Amino acid sequence: MKPAEGSTVIGKSVVIRGQLSGDEDLYIDGDIEGTITLKDSGLTIGPNARVRADVTVRDVTVFGHLTGNVQATGRVDLRQSAIVNGDILAGRLCIEESAILKGSVELKQASGTQSKSSASAATPSAPVEASAPLFTQPQA
Repeated sequence: MKPAEGSTVIGKSVVIRGQLSGDEDLYIDGDIEGTITLKDSGLTIGPNARVRADVTVRDVTVFGHLTGNVQATGRVDLRQSAIVNGDILAGRLCIEESAILKGSVELKQASGTQSKSSASAATPSAPVEASAPLFTQPQA
């Protein structure tokens, strides 16, 4: 997995504790604990990353480990190697086969109404594994 061109990169040997914010796309492959705020930018959590943070972004793609709540105005992508423990509030959500999500999901639709689901409702002690996108949003 390579970072997108123009992204700021936090390498796998980097450890950061505290608040992380900015106005450009960010690729994390290191160890982050705290909060991440990139309201108008995208975030990629790489396969080696261990992120323990509440995340506020435009879009986020997760390949690694994320523990914390996610608020995304756009899309949340959980790739097959993703492990996410936390609640997701997003415009769109895609979960690949073998990705693990333990938490609730709330989708904001274009009209401002919300759709809510709990990923762990059926089996509270077991993570949810999805083989296709769980939720789809109608395109405006």
